[in-house]
Amino acid sequence: MTTLANAPILAEQRTKAPIGRLLRAELRFMIRRPRTLVALALLALTPIVAGIGISVASSTAANNPDRSIEGLAAIVDGNGMILPVFVLLLALAMLLPLMGAMWSADAIAGESASGGLRGLLLAPVSRTRLLAVKAFGVAVLSLLAVIVIAVVGILAGVTILGGGDMLTMSGNVLPFGSALGRIALLVVLVTVQVWAVAAVALAISASTDHPLVVLATTLGGIIMFTVLGRISSLDWLHPVLLTQGWEGLGDVVRDPMPTDGMTESVLRAACYIVIGYSLALARMVTRDG
Repeated sequence: MTTLANAPILAEQRTKAPIGRLLRAELRFMIRRPRTLVALALLALTPIVAGIGISVASSTAANNPDRSIEGLAAIVDGNGMILPVFVLLLALAMLLPLMGAMWSADAIAGESASGGLRGLLLAPVSRTRLLAVKAFGVAVLSLLAVIVIAVVGILAGVTILGGGDMLTMSGNVLPFGSALGRIALLVVLVTVQVWAVAAVALAISASTDHPLVVLATTLGGIIMFTVLGRISSLDWLHPVLLTQGWEGLGDVVRDPMPTDGMTESVLRAACYIVIGYSLALARMVTRDG
C-alpha cells in the first residue's frame, strides 16, 4: 500500500517522462506540421529547378556565343555531382536560414502564441530539459532540410546534367565515391551554419510571443551581416560576422582542398550556437509563461 512518505517520489516518477520519448514526440509533432512538409517539399524542388535552369542556360549559351554562364554554375553542365554543392551554397544565402528561423520561431514563440507554452512551463518539468527537447527538434529538422537538398541534388544532377564523377574547380576529376565524400562534408558544414542561425533565432523566440518577430529579426540580421561583410573598410568587424566565410565553403570542390577557411567558419558558428542557446536558456529559466 502506498504511504504518504512515498507519494512525492511516485508523483515525480509519473510526471518525469523518459527523455527519449519526449524527443520522439517533439520530432513527430514538428514533422507532421503542414508547413514543415510544404517547406521540405519546396527544398526538394530547388535542385530540380536549378538543374533544369542550368541545362536550359547551357543549351542557350552553346547556341549563342554572346551568352555565357559564370562562376560555379559554369562547370555544372555535364558535371552533375557539382549541382548539390551549387544549390546548397545558394540556399545557405537565405533559404536555409529562413527554414531554421521558422522552426525556431515555432518551437517557443509559436507555442507561446497558441497558449501551449504556458502549460509546459507550469508543469513539473525542468526548463533546461524543455529547451533541450525544443532545440533537438529544430536541429534535426535543419539537418533533414540540408540532407534533402543534397540527396535530391545528386539525383537531379546525375539525371538532368549527367556525369558520375566530379570535375573540381581546380580542374581535377574526383571519382564518384570521393565526390560523395565532398558532398557529405559540405552537408556537415552547411548544417552547422544553419544550427548557428537557429540557435540565435531560438534565443529571440524565447524572448517574444510573436513568431514573425523572430523571422524578421533573424533574416534582418543575416542581411545586415552580409552587407557589412561586403564593406572592406569594416574588415576589423568581419571575423565576428556569422555570414563571413559562407562563400568559402565552396572550397570543398577544390583539389587539393584548403581547410583553413572551413575550420574558421565552423568555429565561428560554434560560438554563435553556444551564445544563442545560453541566452535562450537564461530567458527560459526566468520566464513565467
